[in-house]
Amino acid sequence: MVVGMGAVATTLIAGVEAVRKGLAKPIGSLTQMGTIRLGKRTDGKTPLIKDFVPLASLDDVVFTGWDIFPENMYEAARHASVLDGDHLQTIRPFLESIEPMPAVFDQNYVKRLHGTHVKKGRSKCDLAQQVRSDIQAFKEKCDRVVMIWTGSTEIFLEPTPIHDTIEAFEKALTEDDPAIAPSQIYAYAALKEGIPFANGAPNLTVDLPCMIELSKQTGAPICGKDFKTGQTFMKTVLAPALKARMLGLSGWFSTNILGNRDGEVLDDPSSFKTKEESKLGVIDYILQPQLYPDLYKDIYHKVRINYYPPRGDNKEGWDNIDIFGWLGYPMQIKVDFLCRDSILAAPLALDLVLFLDMAKRSPELRNLGIQEWLSFYFKSPQVAPGLYPEHDLFIQMMKLKNTLRHIQGEELITHLGLEYYD
Repeated sequence: MVVGMGAVATTLIAGVEAVRKGLAKPIGSLTQMGTIRLGKRTDGKTPLIKDFVPLASLDDVVFTGWDIFPENMYEAARHASVLDGDHLQTIRPFLESIEPMPAVFDQNYVKRLHGTHVKKGRSKCDLAQQVRSDIQAFKEKCDRVVMIWTGSTEIFLEPTPIHDTIEAFEKALTEDDPAIAPSQIYAYAALKEGIPFANGAPNLTVDLPCMIELSKQTGAPICGKDFKTGQTFMKTVLAPALKARMLGLSGWFSTNILGNRDGEVLDDPSSFKTKEESKLGVIDYILQPQLYPDLYKDIYHKVRINYYPPRGDNKEGWDNIDIFGWLGYPMQIKVDFLCRDSILAAPLALDLVLFLDMAKRSPELRNLGIQEWLSFYFKSPQVAPGLYPEHDLFIQMMKLKNTLRHIQGEELITHLGLEYYD
């Protein structure tokens, strides 16, 4: 069940159907193309992840969802202009068969959009019950359900006392509290129905005490927020390399241009603030300036996003990185990543859906609530209260694969390797 059936969602849905029909390969998807080493390097055991853990088959995945516009998935994909027309024509009937349900929408939280296909309700509690009814109806057609947010970035919100407990949140729903955004209504409905929830945007949604409590209570896994796709993906690769070599960092300036609906939404300062908070935290957590003050205590980190309609979904991210090395001599790194936002995001969304479905069926994982092992996919990984998140992409990958080994009863891989030299 997909919330926000625009560029990312249509690219995901069209891509899954293209793979099922043998028209394309699932490039970018760890669950579909990734392998996992078992045992020693000399054992030669490296199965595909999808053959090692009990993931749902792509043939068994069906889609539905909500959007603030009534276009079916073919029309929405044409509007998004991520996939070319010839590509879409090959799966047009399938895409036309998926029409969104009316969405929970409040323009106060996404100021640049004007929804026409929206739910009406007496209160936010009523809207939450309508979403629950949608979930219950879909459950009658499927064995299992996962919900993923691929909608727009909401305005910046901070937790309030209404987010402290389930009881306080439910009372606030009946009172139409402005601290409850639409994404929180979807997350609440999903968790009440016992289904996992993933958040592809930087909204304040499940990273709240009430949602963590509800997740554990119903055994519905939750994870981080904001897909790690372009510029931040590069930061979680490059920053660990600088730290590993003990190279200093003076400043990191990042700017982006994009012209899709996400870019239009982020052109509003209150929505950009939400995205900025998500993107800024990565460097500090990786470099740990409190441990390495000579190298990282005075970093100047700036992030900009500029709406530029001609670029469409083909985002360009520029990074200027000022570093220094031996005896303090300065150097620079320049990165120009011409990426396709939804092409990078769609396989992440697929992996999260399949892994969360697996976690829901795992006695060891589902009652944890937060699935920190899925940090690999997010700009803002969710962790237990009191923990700092791991942003280093390579630590995140080891955490993910070792979790899979652990739940399957396999030996964890530490890469120590001394046994080869005894």
